[in-house]
Amino acid sequence: MLRPPVVTILGHVDHGKTTLLDYIRKSQVAAKEHGGITQRIGAYEIKTGIKGYENDRITFIDTPGHEAFSKMRSRGASVADIAVLVIDAKDSVMPQTAESISHIKAAKIPLIVVINKIDLPDAKPERVKRDLLKHEVLAEEHGGDVIVLLISAKTGKGVPELLESILLLSSDKGLTCDLDKSVKAYIIETNKDKRGVVVSAVIKDGTLNVGDEVYASDQKIKVRAMISDTGSSLKQVIPSTPFQILGFNELPQVGTLITSEKPTPAKAPEDMPEAKPAETKSVLEMLQAPEEAKKLSLIIKADSHGSLEAIVQALSQNENIEVVLSAVGSIHRSDIFLAKTTKSIVIGFSVPIDNEVKQLAKQEKVLIKTYSIIYELLEELAEVSDLMHEKEERDKNLKAEAKVLAAFIIENEKVFGCRITKGRVNLGDPVEQYRKNEKIAKSKLVSLKVRVKSVNEVKKDQECGMQFAPELDIKVGDVIKFIL
Repeated sequence: MLRPPVVTILGHVDHGKTTLLDYIRKSQVAAKEHGGITQRIGAYEIKTGIKGYENDRITFIDTPGHEAFSKMRSRGASVADIAVLVIDAKDSVMPQTAESISHIKAAKIPLIVVINKIDLPDAKPERVKRDLLKHEVLAEEHGGDVIVLLISAKTGKGVPELLESILLLSSDKGLTCDLDKSVKAYIIETNKDKRGVVVSAVIKDGTLNVGDEVYASDQKIKVRAMISDTGSSLKQVIPSTPFQILGFNELPQVGTLITSEKPTPAKAPEDMPEAKPAETKSVLEMLQAPEEAKKLSLIIKADSHGSLEAIVQALSQNENIEVVLSAVGSIHRSDIFLAKTTKSIVIGFSVPIDNEVKQLAKQEKVLIKTYSIIYELLEELAEVSDLMHEKEERDKNLKAEAKVLAAFIIENEKVFGCRITKGRVNLGDPVEQYRKNEKIAKSKLVSLKVRVKSVNEVKKDQECGMQFAPELDIKVGDVIKFIL
């Protein structure tokens, strides 16, 4: 069945997010005959009354801004379906606007831009549209795919068009849910009051009932009560419904998934080296990570526009480096959450980092590198880029990989039991031996057997026996790469 879209509103401070939310809330909150909102649960549902759509409801997440949005994303919480970016028609694109754009792009969800305060005499909406081009946000009227609307959150002008645009995007996306599926809800706020631990959530799939047993991280919860955004008691909630849930013993983290299925603890691979604390790694060490990307993603914060411009311009020449966000100012918590979501390194140039941010980076395993001399920053990143290019060239020649599971002596010869983890292996292939992501030897595959039968080829997920010449000093857990 179709479900209402879940929408988050982001933007620079004082650009009108709260005014817009308040206007929508007061004018069109669902079930307002029950007295309006009596509980602040971090989200609320409205009934638009707009005809021509199979669904006329919208759920808004009332988050404090892009930090909370990115924090949920960093926890893997795919809560919002659509983002609305509010920009002041007079101030245009400001630092938090640019940061919000980066967070929305990282989330890969549709964006609607609303240019607010157009009722003011010094409003310059065309300037806003031009400034958005610098951030690769292209309006539909300029051949792009971003809806841009002119509104006044104070008077309500343009708000009906905004609501209809949300319904239109939702219809195009074909947002559906299955009431019979396992429950999937995401936590958007937590607090304690006289009722105990109170958790606000939005359900995305399944049906949740009072009395159900659910899981959230390592907690098992029996649902004692549920409350709607208007303060009414609920016996049941269905997808896109915002609600409060009582029954938790401890405060869970924002972004945690609530599910009816018991989570399976993740098992660390046996051959993975013990992770170092994030702040002790160098940028070069980041290249040794198994999940390393083909591009080095960076979030850059600098002390001045001049420094920032020089750094970004120099890095733009390098196709192996991608700048996710560049801004003037100190490194904030939101930068850490964005870095985790986008697998980026945070680069600080002559900017302070407070202890809270350092601790958060350590907790989230995000690397922060700081510099005070531009050429040192550029030299290290250039070296990283060169090594990434070398790796990319090696990857082009990579045919297959296998993990060594066991070692045997058969008729006085060393035979290694392996599982193919990538590609397909052929007798005679050149090989490279890796231990803890470091290449230690080269050789050639001279014997390939499945059980006791000699074969010429083995494919992904098959297990086999291998022999190499010249012989290799192989240990269980080593990785063998087969080269074209």
